[in-house]
Amino acid sequence: MSVPLPRRSVLRGAVLLGAGALAQVGGAARAAAARVDQPTIANCATWGARPPSSPVSVVSSRPNKIIIHHTAFPNTTDYSLAQAYRNSRDIQNLHMDSNGWLDSGQHFTNSRGGHLTEGRHGSLYGLLHGQSMVQGAHCVGQNSQAIGIENDGIYLDVQPPQALWDSLVWFCAFTCQQYGIAPTEIYGHRDFASTQCPGLLHDRLPELRRTVATRLGG
Repeated sequence: MSVPLPRRSVLRGAVLLGAGALAQVGGAARAAAARVDQPTIANCATWGARPPSSPVSVVSSRPNKIIIHHTAFPNTTDYSLAQAYRNSRDIQNLHMDSNGWLDSGQHFTNSRGGHLTEGRHGSLYGLLHGQSMVQGAHCVGQNSQAIGIENDGIYLDVQPPQALWDSLVWFCAFTCQQYGIAPTEIYGHRDFASTQCPGLLHDRLPELRRTVATRLGG
């Protein structure tokens, strides 16, 4: 036998249900608003990369961190897309011809004009699908678990251009989103090796983590 609920109880339940529904809608709206759009990243073919000297190794798991580098190349005042492509070719030539590596060591490169390029072949495919990565050669002990991004220039005593910084924030936010990496897991090269890299960018890692977290809706 069912017992009718008092009208006050029914109304109270309706109010609570409505509040819960609104909370769900609000949460969904926040999640949608926090979605980070994909930045423009030129793939290896676009900037004229050489083919790897041997096949790259694919790691069938997600990376757990991002490592920030600077190239230590002179700070060019040419912020053009063409220069970003030249820089990517210069890095690849250095890594293959001088270091003896099979391809560019880093997964991605960020120019002083804020133009992003794929570094090692296959890195962009892994990022866009979010389930695997290629093994890099940017940081000993971390190459099969960390995405490495080179920022063009040397920042031992000068700050990077705003365009580079803004692009780095966007890239890190998108990469964290794609791979499920926490913003707290963004590091500098010198956290894992005896090096000055990435210069003053290392001092700004707390700012970078906070800004990325904000972009992700945290």
